[in-house]
Amino acid sequence: MSSKVPVLVTGGAGYIGSHAVLALADAGWPVAVIDNLTTGFRWAVPEGVPFYEGDIEDAALLARIFAEQDVRAVMHFAGSIIVPESVENPLKYYHNNTAKSRALIAAAVTAGVPHFIFSSTAATYGLPKSSPVSEDSEKAPINPYGMSKLMTEVMLGDVAAAHPLNFCALRYFNVAGADPRARTGQSTAGATHLIKVAVEAALGKRETVEVFGTDYATPDGTGVRDYIHVSDLAAAHVLALEALIADPAASLTMNCGYGRGFSVLEVLDAVDRVTNNTITRVLSPRRAGDPDALISDNRRIKATLPWQPRYADLDTIVTHALQWERKLSEIRAGG
Repeated sequence: MSSKVPVLVTGGAGYIGSHAVLALADAGWPVAVIDNLTTGFRWAVPEGVPFYEGDIEDAALLARIFAEQDVRAVMHFAGSIIVPESVENPLKYYHNNTAKSRALIAAAVTAGVPHFIFSSTAATYGLPKSSPVSEDSEKAPINPYGMSKLMTEVMLGDVAAAHPLNFCALRYFNVAGADPRARTGQSTAGATHLIKVAVEAALGKRETVEVFGTDYATPDGTGVRDYIHVSDLAAAHVLALEALIADPAASLTMNCGYGRGFSVLEVLDAVDRVTNNTITRVLSPRRAGDPDALISDNRRIKATLPWQPRYADLDTIVTHALQWERKLSEIRAGG
């Protein structure tokens, strides 16, 4: 078992970052958070966790945090994640996801931080020629979001070759659900994730759910995606950190998914099942750049880490998302 070193979580007040903070804190790791609260929420960071409101581009602030917290590892979640927005505003994405990551990596190298875990994405693969997608599949992003993340992966590889730093890039598939104890969840207004949108509709926060494309080469004609519970994803980050500490010479790049997919209609059916209600579905044309299916080949992460997903069940994911959506209504009602 590796020693539990102090970890700085960037974007730790956001959706995935706040779950990683809980996973680290629950397992006894010393953890601190930096977040500029552009899309994150101060209340998403647990009491007792040192919190710094600021930007990962702020070298002086990072140097102070690294010194004050004796940081030995970074988990980097800060960034922008909306694919269509990246097409409309590519410079925002190359700034937030690439240039700021460069600043963070530089600060880590200067401070002698030896371990770096990066929140990457299946969007690095673009439109894969086959599914499931393995880590060795061609990287051909079709939008600035995917490219901005791939550029950071390349940077990390080059930095790890030149400096005493090892890294793990985890390429996420479709992250969904919420903390089973409803301590945090997907809280951003106007979120585009299907399960989030569907549970909002189930609770009357939206009138309908739009289904983009019904003519895909899939069993029911709608897009198939690999949905992974956010708490299983957070657990993978902790295990990846242990692996980096155990072998400082090794860096890792791994898919993070369950290796099976559900169609849009199957997800909506699951929400109907869990809520005993019926969501109104609006069938719309395809969106540009959506592949028929995007499913992870997760054999590498299973072979590399002792990762045993605990919530790999669609109805469980939906149940936790729904539970969080109700809690979020209470939080917002309370001001």
